[in-house]
Amino acid sequence: MTRHFQQLSAALLLSAAAAISLAADVAKPPKPTKELLDKGKAVYTVNCVLCHGEKGDGNGPAGVALNPKPRDFNKDPFKQGTQPADVFKTVTAGVAGTTMVGWPQLSEEDRWAVTYYVLEMLPKDKKKAPAKR
Repeated sequence: MTRHFQQLSAALLLSAAAAISLAADVAKPPKPTKELLDKGKAVYTVNCVLCHGEKGDGNGPAGVALNPKPRDFNKDPFKQGTQPADVFKTVTAGVAGTTMVGWPQLSEEDRWAVTYYVLEMLPKDKKKAPAKR
């Protein structure tokens, strides 16, 4: 069991390092076009709804069983900020100490698409908020 845990820990660390490297190498973000937002909705529906829920309230079918619960985009502050680059890094690398995993296996375009879609879900007073650590 301990050896399995060590192997799993090593794999997670390598995955996190790769995700951080990917996030650091990102070129200029694309413009948030209607087509990109539509794609973001599709990516969100396939990959994010299970935890974050359709409305981004953190009450998806899997989210209710997670501890800590997934972020409620309608009221919870984002730990890493709400600038597009901040959310893109979160989508890519996840958030340490939470149940938010990274999605580096998604294409860069899909990660930008879901980034902009999530930002569109935020109430106006939550957009461009500083990071909450």
